[in-house]
Amino acid sequence: MRAIQIQSFGGPEVLAYAEVTPPEPQAGEVRVAVEAAGVNFIDVYMRTGAYPGELPRILGQEVAGVVDVVGEGVAELKTGDRVATASATGGYADYVVVPVAKLVPIPDQVDSATAAAVMTQGMTAHYLSHGSYPIKEGDTVLVHAAAGGVGLLLCQMAKRLGARVIGTVSTEEKAALAREAGADEVILYMKQDFVAETKRITGGKGVHAVYDSVGKTTFDGSLDVLRPRGYLVLFGQSSGAVPPVNPQVLNSKGSLFLTRPTLGHYTADRAELLLRAGDVFNWIKVGELSVRIDRTYPLADASDAHRALEGRETSGKVLLKP
Repeated sequence: MRAIQIQSFGGPEVLAYAEVTPPEPQAGEVRVAVEAAGVNFIDVYMRTGAYPGELPRILGQEVAGVVDVVGEGVAELKTGDRVATASATGGYADYVVVPVAKLVPIPDQVDSATAAAVMTQGMTAHYLSHGSYPIKEGDTVLVHAAAGGVGLLLCQMAKRLGARVIGTVSTEEKAALAREAGADEVILYMKQDFVAETKRITGGKGVHAVYDSVGKTTFDGSLDVLRPRGYLVLFGQSSGAVPPVNPQVLNSKGSLFLTRPTLGHYTADRAELLLRAGDVFNWIKVGELSVRIDRTYPLADASDAHRALEGRETSGKVLLKP
């Protein structure tokens, strides 16, 4: 089969298009013929070695496709079933083996590209808004990178929960997308100081929560815009890792809360996985959640997909198609 494999850590150039032996499912697993694979920052971190692992390796955790081969003892799925996951190992490929417990069924009304586009980012937006800091009606929240894949979905979910949403973006084009997704106020951080603007918008009160996937360059400012007992939900580091934090800072700025969640801890239980994926798929089916797929690349062009994602050129989801 064809796959994107890395032999060493590094830039997008280490992503090599290779012919490898297709994997075979073991007991409790199935093999999935991949129809679409999502490109996420965690793939970048794995490529660079920021998240170390054994080499050589095939990247890709997020896939949607059709069950191709069923392993021993599997009764829940059969050949031909449409499934998706955010927990694959080696999804940048024609085929990938996945434990049955990590897969969710794709409804008939949802195509494979859309399913691949929301397994990671849709469930991330779900746990952020319903788990890490459960948004309440009347809350004011700040969403960094509001026109990104998670940002657009998170804005929609926050509005669905009754929040006032402030988003930060880099361009006017991205500002328009954030507003379409429900952002009430949009800050162009290349031209405006987001701290000063957020304080102005909130009349100096600050926000109840900040959802921050940027990390290093926004962290201090994110703390500064929180009201007393506010929550900073740090779920990414696209600008780099945040330096060590003195917990006393949280006290002095208003008894603040800081959490660094990850999707795996909010979908570790199968019932929770099915709940989050089910909500996201149901909202798509009834037209309450819009999914923006920004770009789709052939599998062979995975390096170009990574460059676009890292260069913040995208607004919405980036997919690979074998």
